[in-house]
Amino acid sequence: MRRNIKAIILICMAISVSGLVGCNNANQSQNHSTRKSPAIEQREGGNVLDRYQPIPYVKLDHPEWSRNAVLYQINIRQYSREGTFAAVERDLPRLQALGVDILWLMPIHPIGEEKRKGSLGSYYAVKDYYGVNPEFGNLADLKSLVSAAHQRGMHVILDWVANHTAWDNSLVKEHPEWYVHDWKGDFRPTLWFDWSDIIDLDYTKPELREYMTGAMKYWVAEAGIDGFRCDVAGFVPLDFWENVRAELDAIKPVFMLAEYEGRDAHARAFDATYAWSFSNILRSVANGKADVGAFSGYYSENQGVWPNDAYRMTYTTNHDVNSWDGTDSELYGAAKDIASALTFISEGIPLIYNGQEAGLDKRLAFFEKDPIEWRKSPKAALYKKLIETKHNTKALWNGAAGARMIPVVNSAPKEVLSFVRFGSADGIFAIFNFSPKTTTISFSGILHHGEYHEIFTGEAISFRDDTALTLDPWAFKVYKK
Repeated sequence: MRRNIKAIILICMAISVSGLVGCNNANQSQNHSTRKSPAIEQREGGNVLDRYQPIPYVKLDHPEWSRNAVLYQINIRQYSREGTFAAVERDLPRLQALGVDILWLMPIHPIGEEKRKGSLGSYYAVKDYYGVNPEFGNLADLKSLVSAAHQRGMHVILDWVANHTAWDNSLVKEHPEWYVHDWKGDFRPTLWFDWSDIIDLDYTKPELREYMTGAMKYWVAEAGIDGFRCDVAGFVPLDFWENVRAELDAIKPVFMLAEYEGRDAHARAFDATYAWSFSNILRSVANGKADVGAFSGYYSENQGVWPNDAYRMTYTTNHDVNSWDGTDSELYGAAKDIASALTFISEGIPLIYNGQEAGLDKRLAFFEKDPIEWRKSPKAALYKKLIETKHNTKALWNGAAGARMIPVVNSAPKEVLSFVRFGSADGIFAIFNFSPKTTTISFSGILHHGEYHEIFTGEAISFRDDTALTLDPWAFKVYKK
């Protein structure tokens, strides 16, 4: 209807204009109808104007080793009873067997003592950007961990806190002008948060930018670090991050993850950003506060608004979620496995938080010692198969290296999410029953037709017009072609 109205308006406008100009402009109208624009003339001459060429939004080059990578976050303090780099290094064979690729170490720097929270303080109250927290070991221990990870084909990124420092960071006395001050001239913690143990830096100061960039370059050059996860990255000007990325890439290709959800970060600064909106929807659907239709808004925006080569980090938990919101069991209940599976099979770069593969069932204390209880859990086998499938199925790779999700219409659209991801080499058909009841589903269209095997059971199946499936509550199937 809107198109018809628009057409009528255009016709009326044309009639009105022709009535006003009269017949004197008849020849001119004839000339306008036959004259070719310079652009068309140049195209017909064999040249294509550069101004009409599509320009990729993502200008940076992702490291090749990130294309099918899975992230694994390590809370060093709680990873073991020792809470050291050496303890993490001893566990690398298990992590390699699990299949994870990029190890994200939470901040490794000395923690401030002034206005410290708890007895051990927050990782994110940095006292010295060039130092190593003695709680974890020393620089040699960190280098040993990084080298050992590299030997096993894994990469290591550091959590970097550029927005603020501890109150007793040496920069406070050496360069007080590098900090934000309130109207009274006092140092100021980040507004709107209960972050009383830190104070904000002022990125209008070029000297601060030079210092912070140099500190980040130091860890890449000196310790062999492969990139950074950047804390509250959206609170720091984007042009700072874009320059940092260029200077780091001049040393070696790095991987950059922003704690931020915004497509602008992907152009020249970050490989990956947080998919907060995905995780919020996932939690709502798991708790019956929204039906499966809620995913449509996220996925349509992901494909229509975000650049294809942006990596959006999908997860069920991380250090913040676990400590402050709840465990997977608390947040997802019976849906915790199906939620984990969707983070791997849908578009995005998936994250595992340490201990999830051991069925982590407690909120880890943030400011105190509270080690993970490592034990055997079916979750390890689930993650291992999901990682193996991601590595070996090109359609599931990250960003433009993978294939887009295309929905497959099913007979229970409020309870069941079904989609295909197909590339030139391979593809999958996935069905997720986000409901507490056994559901029989049929499918429309032909997108999913073909011969498959299910990745967990090995079951062979042929999907045709009349093929239906019955899924248990909170069950999922991933069929590979």
